[in-house]
Amino acid sequence: MTKRIALASGGLYQAMRQLQGEIRKAGNEAGLDPKLVELVKIRASQLNGCAYCLDMHSAEAVAVGESPRRLFVLEGWRETDLFTEQERAALAYTEAMTLISENKDVPEDVYAAAAQVFSEEQYRALAWSVVAINTWNRLMVASHAELPERAA
Repeated sequence: MTKRIALASGGLYQAMRQLQGEIRKAGNEAGLDPKLVELVKIRASQLNGCAYCLDMHSAEAVAVGESPRRLFVLEGWRETDLFTEQERAALAYTEAMTLISENKDVPEDVYAAAAQVFSEEQYRALAWSVVAINTWNRLMVASHAELPERAA
């Protein structure tokens, strides 16, 4: 297999990191729960098959107080009552945005559920969080980014 060119370097990478910082700031200012944001990042990364981002955001989720149990069942979030109404709306929205090429839209019921449980500022921060993680996933998957060394 050919070694891929690292896409996570250079000026464009730094611009993406800066955008990510602005999205994080908007989420914090809007009062989005950091655990919810990490769940969104993990769910999109599951759908996109991005091991690099799954590794990173699972560790970050635990660091902000997320329970390993909820991370273990995240892919089956619809099957359990471990997730709040707001988290469920965010996860459904994340799936719709991540799979937009299949659905060609965010279904009205998914949008309505998100609009019901998030303020406008929170919704915007959520949407940008989903856009950003999907971009990161594509960069890391396309470049075959290797996992960093981490204690098992």
